[in-house]
Amino acid sequence: MIVVAGGTGMLGSRLVNGLAGQGLAVRVVTRDLYRAAHLAAPGVEAICGDVRDRASLDPALRGASIVISAVQGFAGPRGVSPTSVDRAGNANLISAAARAGADFVLVSVVGASPAHPMELFRAKHAAEETLRGSGIAWTIVQATAFMETWGTILGRRLPDSGKILVFGRGDNPINFVSATDVAALLSRVVTSPSLRGQVLQLGGPDNLTFNQFAVILQQATGCCGTIGHIPRSVLRTIALTAGQLKPALARQARAALVMDSLRMTFDPAPTRRALPGLPETALLSALTECWPGRARSRGQG
Repeated sequence: MIVVAGGTGMLGSRLVNGLAGQGLAVRVVTRDLYRAAHLAAPGVEAICGDVRDRASLDPALRGASIVISAVQGFAGPRGVSPTSVDRAGNANLISAAARAGADFVLVSVVGASPAHPMELFRAKHAAEETLRGSGIAWTIVQATAFMETWGTILGRRLPDSGKILVFGRGDNPINFVSATDVAALLSRVVTSPSLRGQVLQLGGPDNLTFNQFAVILQQATGCCGTIGHIPRSVLRTIALTAGQLKPALARQARAALVMDSLRMTFDPAPTRRALPGLPETALLSALTECWPGRARSRGQG
């Protein structure tokens, strides 16, 4: 039995569908069973569990041979954060996996470190260290920024206004990878015991600035509207003042400030040479797939 925590999200849904398509038995751990309805398929079951609630995990992991953590607290509602989910939640999940005698696959981020300016990267690093010290068989998959996540964030005003908002100057190169590619790598890890004890890093084919990203988002959605910028001064204000009422917004503002200045380029070639056959999705293809037709029709009107 393969247990996927975070299986209802953007990455997790792709992973669950891929594993089920191979005829593998998959159990999705979710806080809300309704969120797993779209995953209904032969061999897929859903069970209630919350990585923040240690007591809920033992029954969820009963009989598991492999546990995959695709959870993330970056953009969650109140009470969901990188600290509560990516750090403490993963620690709970690792502990439960150890008791179940299961291998563990952790989805982390390229650049995770204890001193990183982004909370998510610090929390992922803490989870990596917990996993390495757990005594169970493990694989860590570090990915760059997800194309689909940032396409949604930058284009959140597209359906209503036709506008794309870029954070800061938008001229810092960043590597973006499609969740489809990461899901394919995770599927390979599940079926390849030889990959235990390894840290695998995956990025996309291009290093792009947010300004370049916005132009490609226009192409993907058929939107001919304007590309605007949120000044860094405004991002700093949001980061400082939105924390109590809208913590996810404050996190995004802080992340945007970091991504507007910190070196975040990446060379995906080594992993792709070592594991040939992985998909290499271009940004235009990823955004075209994930954006609804109503954005296109709005931009063409």
